[in-house]
Amino acid sequence: MQSQRADAAARRALILDAADAVFGQHGVTAPLDLVVEKAQVGRATLYRNFPDRTALIEALLDRTVAKIARQVETLGDRDDVLFEVLQGMASRLVHSPALADYWRAVDPDEPSIKAARQTVHALLKVPIQRAIDAGLCRPDLQAADISLISSMLGAALRGKTKDERARLATRALQLLRGGLGGQVDGSG
Repeated sequence: MQSQRADAAARRALILDAADAVFGQHGVTAPLDLVVEKAQVGRATLYRNFPDRTALIEALLDRTVAKIARQVETLGDRDDVLFEVLQGMASRLVHSPALADYWRAVDPDEPSIKAARQTVHALLKVPIQRAIDAGLCRPDLQAADISLISSMLGAALRGKTKDERARLATRALQLLRGGLGGQVDGSG
């Protein structure tokens, strides 16, 4: 029984990997048959795991949030956890541009998007405070600012190629790092 569960989990992960690759290359409206082909599973296996495209995309969103949670946990008490997570977010934008663009375009009050955003904010509260306490970032940074930061990183999606997106994401991170560490200025 445990072997069957492990096989099912492996197939599910394989489908998610394939969907991430296919959507990254062809967009989120790509035919799901491309996902089936890339994952080398039957169509019934895809639909048994994900009844529709929305369920598949939501599972990819959940997996992204889980990656952030693992990254925060793995990095532990380091003062720079926040910046490592932002680097990871930028990397996901570079490698999965269609998904990132889709998530940015969906109504922010859509339940799965709202839940993911709230989870990420909760995950980053302690790393933000740790960065503030260590003097690595401005004292007025709040967890809710992560959505704004994510949108700023999203400018990397303007790159037409993976290399262009990587250059834009790197530059955005450089600018963000400077701004996050900058002095609070009440003018504006």
